[in-house]
Amino acid sequence: MKRTGAQLAVYALEQIGVKYTFGIPGVHNIELYDELNNSELIEPILVTHEGGASFMALGVSCTSKSIGTLMTVPAAGTTNAMSGIGEAFLDGIPMLIFSGGTRQDSGRHYQLHQLSQENLVKEITKAYFKIGSHNEIIPTIYKAYEIATSGEPGPVFIEIPMEYQMFKGEVDALLPYAKTYQNPQVDLKKIEAAATLLSKSAHPGIYVGWGAANATEHLLKIADLLGAPVATTLQGKASFPASHALHTGFGFGPNSVPASQKAFKNCDAMLAVGVRFSEIATGSYGVTVPENLIHIDINPQVFDKNYPTKISIEGDANDTLKLLVEALENIKTIKEKDTSALAKLIKDAKESYFNEWKEKPLTDKVSPGYFFESLSKHTDDDTFFVVDDGKHTYLAAELLPVNRSRHFLSPTDFNCMGFCVPAAIGAKFMNPNNKVVGIVGDGGFLMTCMETLTATTYKKGVVYFVFHDGELGQISQFQKIPFKRKTASIIGDVNIEGVAIACGASYFKMSNDAEIDKIMAQAFQESENDVPVIVDVIIDYSKKTYMTKGVVKVNLARFSFKEKVRFISRAAKRHLLE
Repeated sequence: MKRTGAQLAVYALEQIGVKYTFGIPGVHNIELYDELNNSELIEPILVTHEGGASFMALGVSCTSKSIGTLMTVPAAGTTNAMSGIGEAFLDGIPMLIFSGGTRQDSGRHYQLHQLSQENLVKEITKAYFKIGSHNEIIPTIYKAYEIATSGEPGPVFIEIPMEYQMFKGEVDALLPYAKTYQNPQVDLKKIEAAATLLSKSAHPGIYVGWGAANATEHLLKIADLLGAPVATTLQGKASFPASHALHTGFGFGPNSVPASQKAFKNCDAMLAVGVRFSEIATGSYGVTVPENLIHIDINPQVFDKNYPTKISIEGDANDTLKLLVEALENIKTIKEKDTSALAKLIKDAKESYFNEWKEKPLTDKVSPGYFFESLSKHTDDDTFFVVDDGKHTYLAAELLPVNRSRHFLSPTDFNCMGFCVPAAIGAKFMNPNNKVVGIVGDGGFLMTCMETLTATTYKKGVVYFVFHDGELGQISQFQKIPFKRKTASIIGDVNIEGVAIACGASYFKMSNDAEIDKIMAQAFQESENDVPVIVDVIIDYSKKTYMTKGVVKVNLARFSFKEKVRFISRAAKRHLLE
């Protein structure tokens, strides 16, 4: 039979369950777009910038079983999309990137967009494929999908030159997709050793990340069996419900909230699942990890990179923890522990810390404590929360309880500003009946705010809370502490309402604590009309998060005595004399 490459590609995308593609049509993918228009299963979504498309694809992959898929032109479209592709690569999120390619059959050089895309994307993708025949298209897309979704997930790039898209070629058959990948076999001896070690521990602790997002049920059983406190990474914040009595919060070192620091103070054995002990999660590597570290991850390359393990177990988190639960339940010496004292310590520490953020209602700005208290009242466990990179990220990490796995999205190890606005739209495409909340600083908002037009065009009622302080808040605070200066971190005076008007979004301004509940109720009510809502929040950033304080303390402690004196002296002189 004969088919065009565009027909074959769209057939394969339908087979693997793609629901939406995100991108911008151009001369090198126009055939793919025309064929997508014929599909009854896939809708091509037009964005304002390919960077926004890549973040929307992340939102899809993070909040659904479908895989986020880009449809770009070569070269310029690819470079525009690379921020989201890089985020997917370092954060372990599956993604497919389809690019048109220049003609290979013309013999011409210096074509529009002609360059080696393989060299361009090799550092931020798990694999790259360039189609060389019509027969390759379907099996290559299936292979790309399996690579993207297996092991530690990530982005895979497929380039389809124009001559294959446009012209018909002979193919053997239209093969349906059949999964071939199998999770690695778990070492049962290591499972038994881990169970024994944990059962003998006096003060075990559990630390979970995004890699454990599908294993919450087993994590709950293990926490209850061991009577162990549970902390999370930033990206894995929702992998364990905040409502559980043994949940402590984000992190467990000097960068973490008091509940975590107190609960993990005497930790003598740690079960770490789906984590990499990366810089943000550990507060610049400031955590102290016990000698008895059991590390579970599907990617064996993460073991022993920053902290040595006692037992490392390669395996899918859900498979591995299921076996660990069975092994723990078979240990007769394990008895249900009385966790009432630990639970009270955690509860009291959480309440005390949260109340620190509500000492006195403000009349000229919005207090983070009152804001997040109200946000929790106006949302539910089914709500998806999407943040960006900035000071608001760590306020949300410390003050926003999230109870359902994969319902908190954050740019993490790639740490790219501009993530929130489009990623929230991607989440809303896949979860139209759920509330989707974006929390973004004004700096991050300005990077991708025009994607709000995409939300308006496709009637996606995302509610965005823009934390507006006129600065790049996290960086300006890091500058102010040692330098007493803010260099290139003051934002121009932007009219947020003007952005809303330009993009067809509804707009509200939240100026002080007395307005929080009223404005929040109005915003969510308006979003039910399937329009995006932008809330301009005049935020108070005067109080530092534990993340900020912990990172400053940890890094200063590493300085040599001479450099420590120099930094402290410079800061003292500037704060006293300037």
